Amino acid sequence: MTLGVTLASTRSPHSVDETVRLAREARDAGLHSAWFGQTFAHDSPMLAAVVGREVPGLHVGTAALPVFGRHPLLVSSQAQTAQAATGGRYHLGLALGTRHLTEAAFGLPYERPVGLLREFLTALRPLLETGEADFHGELLTATTPYPAAVPGARPTVPVLVAAMGPQALKASGELADGILPFLAGPRALAEHIVPAVTAAARAAGRPAPRIVALVPGLVTADPDGVRRRAAENLALYERIPSYRRVIGLSGAARAAELAVLGDEEAVAAEVRRHFDAGATEVVFTATDLGGEDDRRRTWKLLGELSAERAGGGAG
Repeated sequence: MTLGVTLASTRSPHSVDETVRLAREARDAGLHSAWFGQTFAHDSPMLAAVVGREVPGLHVGTAALPVFGRHPLLVSSQAQTAQAATGGRYHLGLALGTRHLTEAAFGLPYERPVGLLREFLTALRPLLETGEADFHGELLTATTPYPAAVPGARPTVPVLVAAMGPQALKASGELADGILPFLAGPRALAEHIVPAVTAAARAAGRPAPRIVALVPGLVTADPDGVRRRAAENLALYERIPSYRRVIGLSGAARAAELAVLGDEEAVAAEVRRHFDAGATEVVFTATDLGGEDDRRRTWKLLGELSAERAGGGAG
């Protein structure tokens, strides 16, 4: 995979049928992947499984399930089921979540998030690989009195983490297959994120990690108007310490400054900058911030860039 999009509305959730329709359009435009965020509406692994089964050839991913309020045994069942349903085209994304949502929605203390992430990944890996686990940690236990393998769930589901802080990047490099940074511009990727996670993976004897950069972007004739709307939609991330830090490391003061907006030439140049900074895949988010014409222009360009890279034309 090289380029994809998130299939989420910035206004209200799409119906399942509408999501499938958009996924077909994304595939037909030449995109390789569609990703689904996890809110309190749709269950993203289930939605990914439905879309992946209905739209052959399209890779689907969850970006991302918070580890608080979930358990590796249940997440493994979801992920393996989605993998079997899609014929091996499912990608599981995990996240630390935020203190506010964890404590307000789940009533759980937001304590030792990186420690929980480490234990979650340690327990999850054998479940996905063999359907068995016997993990007893400080923060969770995962054992399998019955086999937990799902028939047809091959290859093993890849696990990525929405990691950007130093400790989360270290844990992800050691225990996951890659990362899902969001609002990390080329400077933050090249100077901080990619070197940290790559060094951790190398030290653990693991393959080079996937770097799936999630980037708000749109091909549009009205970049100023879209950026104003992006500022409203992205403002909440400026209140979250991990995002505030990576926005600053990217050389920006506001999240909306990192949105990639403009004509085809300008957007293509920024996509290439993300790849040059170490991204292995680029996924555009918020492509519905303009009108339908803008969205279609954006998906067409991304499909063309994907074909360019697949043909060896990446610069």
